[in-house]
Amino acid sequence: MTVETSTSSCWSCGDMRAAHFCHACGKVQPPAPVDYFAFFAMPRKLNLDLATLEREFYELSRKLHPDLNARADKREQVWSLEQSSLLNDAYRTLKDPIRRTQYLLGLEGVEFEEQSKSATEKARAAGEVKKQIVPPDLLEEVFELNMQLEEARMNKKMGENDPALQKDLAGHKATLEKKYDELSLELKGHWDRWDQALESKNAEARSQTLDGMVDLLNRRSYIRNLVRDVNEGLGN
Repeated sequence: MTVETSTSSCWSCGDMRAAHFCHACGKVQPPAPVDYFAFFAMPRKLNLDLATLEREFYELSRKLHPDLNARADKREQVWSLEQSSLLNDAYRTLKDPIRRTQYLLGLEGVEFEEQSKSATEKARAAGEVKKQIVPPDLLEEVFELNMQLEEARMNKKMGENDPALQKDLAGHKATLEKKYDELSLELKGHWDRWDQALESKNAEARSQTLDGMVDLLNRRSYIRNLVRDVNEGLGN
């Protein structure tokens, strides 16, 4: 998606305007219906130059901040507030690697099974069974871990302590945290493939890469929740 208003006329002086403000008179312009990438005039790539993103953020902040337009036309004050809000949301989303990936998936119409605690609690409140996607490479470990976590819960109720069990749980935690960290490197590989497919306009490669990112984010979320459960079992 492109910034459609980037070549339209300024509402105040009639000159050719930029996306967010007029280069001629400096007036803030009405927000354009664009995605966060387009807000910063960037393509939908995942390997972003974060230094450039930060520089653009502060540059736009100086021009769009509501305090700088406090004495402006009422419409411009409202637009300044709206533009600043969009700017902050866009920056927070794009600078974070996971939020950036999730946002891109949403733009591409892809949904993934969020293995979050809030999603689990929501399902329980609705009387539904929360779908848990267990990564194939974790099936055996998760089976053993769940048994040990249940044992830890029983020990807690009974006021008992099992040092050997605590040691095993700590080992599981270290293994899971290592897998969790490794997923960051794996995600970078998906980013590279996505950016290449975008440049080459390879629709099949784009689709396959989107599927890969969904799978990775699901695994990452599942492992994150396992670490949370282990921490609870360890009393952390």
